[in-house]
Amino acid sequence: MPPSSSLLDSLRAVVGPQGYWDEPSDIAPFTVDHRKLYRGATPLVLRPNTTAQVAEILKLCNEAGVGVVPVGGNTSYCGGATPNEDGSQVVVSLGRLKHIRRVDALNYTLTVEAGCVLAEAQAAVEKEDRLLPLSLGSEGSCQIGGNLSTNAGGTAVLRYGMMRDLVLGLEVVLPDGRILDTLNGLRKDNTGYDLRDLFIGAEGTLGIITAATCKLFPRPQTVVTALVAVANPAAAVSLLAHLRTASGDGLATFELMPRIAFELVLEHIPGTSNPFTQSHPWYLLIEATSSRQDEQFKTAIENALLAAHERDLLLDAAVAQSEAQRQMFWRIRESIPEAQTKIGASIKHDVSVNISSMPEFMSKATAECERIVPGGRVVSYGHLGDGSLHFNVSQPAQADKAEFLSRAPALNRAIHDLVAQFNGSISAEHGIGRLKRDELARYKNPVALEVMRSIKRALDPRGIMNPGKVLEA
Repeated sequence: MPPSSSLLDSLRAVVGPQGYWDEPSDIAPFTVDHRKLYRGATPLVLRPNTTAQVAEILKLCNEAGVGVVPVGGNTSYCGGATPNEDGSQVVVSLGRLKHIRRVDALNYTLTVEAGCVLAEAQAAVEKEDRLLPLSLGSEGSCQIGGNLSTNAGGTAVLRYGMMRDLVLGLEVVLPDGRILDTLNGLRKDNTGYDLRDLFIGAEGTLGIITAATCKLFPRPQTVVTALVAVANPAAAVSLLAHLRTASGDGLATFELMPRIAFELVLEHIPGTSNPFTQSHPWYLLIEATSSRQDEQFKTAIENALLAAHERDLLLDAAVAQSEAQRQMFWRIRESIPEAQTKIGASIKHDVSVNISSMPEFMSKATAECERIVPGGRVVSYGHLGDGSLHFNVSQPAQADKAEFLSRAPALNRAIHDLVAQFNGSISAEHGIGRLKRDELARYKNPVALEVMRSIKRALDPRGIMNPGKVLEA
């Protein structure tokens, strides 16, 4: 049932007249997810601008047993920030909680509030000649809190790790309104359980992250970016090992793209062009960086590519000769999702397996696609350097969209069963949300799943935090 009018009035009072929306036109963007898979309802969107306000909101909702749905930039691919359909939950938007609290250049740390847009956090540390290495296609709209809550990955995981690896401490409001503060910036703190890991990747089901202290790194001074053509994923995996050694583990990006994705971008995305004179089966976007001005580093990467060509690990390579060309190479990679929409609907999978197993997995997954969706166009691309892949399937040419999408359950089951056979993960970086909740129950180790439920019961006994996401309500 909807929250009582007295509770809604109390919540409005906490945030003040500028801190909430209750008009249908203002609420509407918060009731549909990024991919428009779910449409919910809510009587109130709260917009706190202090941690104390978040704490009071959760205290009141916990006492009343009313569900709370935290939302950042609303870029979730899994329906993780959308309220349910009956209007019984309130939404808490973190967008006003967006301050850069501190950039400590000497400690190489950033303390930032959850509502800060990722690109703005990157710009703030760049002014101090530091690097926040998380890099996503949505960085102009996604928020730090959402990145933390979904343990975001992106294109630099190979060198710097997932969001979890970039966090030193958190400020979290617990469901009962208490504030857990571990924003100390320490790299060594061996005083018991590391509580931050409970909340990173929990998708707002255990509390609301209001701030974080993140690791920073030296800004790269030498950047070598290349588009490389390879014969197949097996050659790409061998090339990855070769370049990691040759770069002194300076390899930051290793992104795989099939011909269909490459050509879709060239056809549909302005400002892109093909640096090669002929078509190839597979392409890679590769970037290596050094924190020093180092011409020898650049030469070493170019020589490594030449040696790889002589060993038949690659078919062709184009090294960016200017920042404009580098940006164009990146535009090709980052525009694949947009370009894929031009050929119709798609069935998406965000999976990971061991890098050494990726070629075999891709071959078997493609065969499953051909069996279940004859004529389906496999657009499998992504972060080969860290073993994750967006295994997407576009509808066959001239196919009926509804009939194609009706194959999604069978295809999802086949791909996820295959992932399980390879001891992989059905969610590499997008999270679980509502979309994969039942899949998690099917594939997660039963003991691990029960431990997760126990933690949820301990921290959120009334079940108010993002109900129905990750775990069953």
